[in-house]
Amino acid sequence: MKNQTKIIRTNASHPDFLGLVEKLDAYLAITDGEEHAFYDQFNKLNAIRHVVLLYIEGEAVACGAIKEFNESTVEIKRMYTREAHRGYRLAPLVLEQLEEWALELGYRRCILETGLRQTAAIRLYERCGYTQMPCYGQYTNMANSRCYEKKLSTVP
Repeated sequence: MKNQTKIIRTNASHPDFLGLVEKLDAYLAITDGEEHAFYDQFNKLNAIRHVVLLYIEGEAVACGAIKEFNESTVEIKRMYTREAHRGYRLAPLVLEQLEEWALELGYRRCILETGLRQTAAIRLYERCGYTQMPCYGQYTNMANSRCYEKKLSTVP
């Protein structure tokens, strides 16, 4: 499937990104359950300026974004792969592109929050070199939250 893929960099106003985020939000409304309204307030797109879209045969099937957390750190946001395309290792391609972009922008670390119920996401991040860290900011006292970090390296 990789030879049929195309990855682009864009921003949060891209219509294909907005379509994928709509599907992501519907999925999270189910998996987050009663906590969805709390988490949803931190997933608005207004502060997101760096988005990666992955296409297969012209169809947007996966996305992710980075948002500045502080001068040296970005937060990974809005990672999603369409259900029909899961299991093909597309998310690591998106994540790798986000990390490369973060490095190009001068950041040295990525952090993220995911939910305890998002077991596939947890496996993805751990497989991609992210290590669990204490939850930060608004996620500090959320029992369902798992926070991860990865130091970015300029050496391949």
